[in-house]
Amino acid sequence: MTSPAFLGLPGDLWQALGLTLELAAVTTVVLGIAGLPLAHWLNTSRRRVAPVVETLVALPLVLPPTVIGFYLLIAFSPAHPPGSWWVRLTGHSLAFTFWGLVIGSVIYSLPFAVQPFQVALRGVPQELLDACAAHGAPPWRVWTRVHLPLASRGIAAGLTLGFAHTLGEFGVVLMIGGSIPGVTKVASIALYDEVQNLDYPRAHAFAALLLAISFVLILAATLLRRREQRP
Repeated sequence: MTSPAFLGLPGDLWQALGLTLELAAVTTVVLGIAGLPLAHWLNTSRRRVAPVVETLVALPLVLPPTVIGFYLLIAFSPAHPPGSWWVRLTGHSLAFTFWGLVIGSVIYSLPFAVQPFQVALRGVPQELLDACAAHGAPPWRVWTRVHLPLASRGIAAGLTLGFAHTLGEFGVVLMIGGSIPGVTKVASIALYDEVQNLDYPRAHAFAALLLAISFVLILAATLLRRREQRP
């Protein structure tokens, strides 16, 4: 049953927007949990592999989304690990599922969160951290009680950028998720379908809504970064 229209947009578009916001929220949580330790390690590691890892993290900035989506689709296939492991664990394929979109979104949005995290963490004076350690504070306490709070605005900016970037994904989600309503049909795919159907009034209204949401998110990230840089 089709949901009633609201603000001139039909229920299927609101469903796609809701799924997109859910995907962005889950992706942002994962980016925070995985991205912050990764950013700290990249800032502090002197291992030879660190530049290679940092390059891999930054690849989505320049790599076409369809390339990432293609290799993820291969990886999600039941014929190859880790897709075959997922099938043994859950009984179904990882491709064309919500959690497949989450994995793809995390990989694709990783540099948009990790790089701001790195800048924010580097902005905390090392002398202050060393002073806390010299007073006997264990590393985990320095990290949670001093380092993260002092870098909180920059971290929030990175999370906001990761969230906003997930809203605009197209190539990756199309390759690994397709267009299954309520499962993988996110806002960018729904907008593309409206254009393909030549329904420009609906496409224009939906695009304007996405533009407004994106503007608010980027403005919030910009304000957070400006406050972080303020002496």
